[in-house]
Amino acid sequence: MKHRLSALFALLFAFSAATLGGCNTLQGAGQDLERAGQELEEEVNENTD
Repeated sequence: MKHRLSALFALLFAFSAATLGGCNTLQGAGQDLERAGQELEEEVNENTD
């Protein structure tokens, strides 16, 4: 479980770094982070036994 959680955080970090690099405003950064959080939540829900 710890390995899976670490992998999810690594994925979130990589996704955030890629999307934040492309945003031009603080509002855009907030939207990108919200989207990344939603993706993480969906991934966790799919992998919860």
